[in-house]
Amino acid sequence: MAKALVIFLHGVGSNGDDLAPIGDHWATLLPDVAFASPDAPDRFDAGFGYQWFSLNGVTPENRPARVQAARAAFDATLSDIMTRHGFAGRWQEVVLVGFSQGSIMALDALASGRYPLAGVVAFSGRLAFDGALTPRPYLPAMLIHGQADEVIPWQESESAAARLKQAAVPVETRFEPATGHTISAQGAMHAAAFIAQCLQD
Repeated sequence: MAKALVIFLHGVGSNGDDLAPIGDHWATLLPDVAFASPDAPDRFDAGFGYQWFSLNGVTPENRPARVQAARAAFDATLSDIMTRHGFAGRWQEVVLVGFSQGSIMALDALASGRYPLAGVVAFSGRLAFDGALTPRPYLPAMLIHGQADEVIPWQESESAAARLKQAAVPVETRFEPATGHTISAQGAMHAAAFIAQCLQD
């Protein structure tokens, strides 16, 4: 049986199949780790794919409320995945790896302290969280963002890292000058190394 579970959280308008190949690449780097890449619970408003929350009419002011409203379906999705992989209740052996909107949900889970996870990786994300952060102690995070990102500015991850550090979250950051709104091969390798460290601690 696998000793840990990595759950990928895709971006808006995508699906679980989008990030699943990263798990295939990480399999040799992270032995005894299972990988899951579920679809978000809601159909994408603007076409094919899925979303964790709707972008219709979203603003910086109302985004935190959108994320908070999406928590119940998000939590149910994670619980279902964990049960299917034999990890029910074993949050301390789970790492969340998000991209874009998936990163927003992963960072919300971290900031709200809902689970005692092993770690969180957020690619091209932002922290859409109102109020004081209440993270679990010693839950590490890695934030990776391309500085050529035209969808979510890389400064969002810089800001998120600063807020998380103020809340005593152990945070590592990696900013890639030539990377757009995507996961680079180098970023994926750094994330794999980070996850391996999380699972050793």
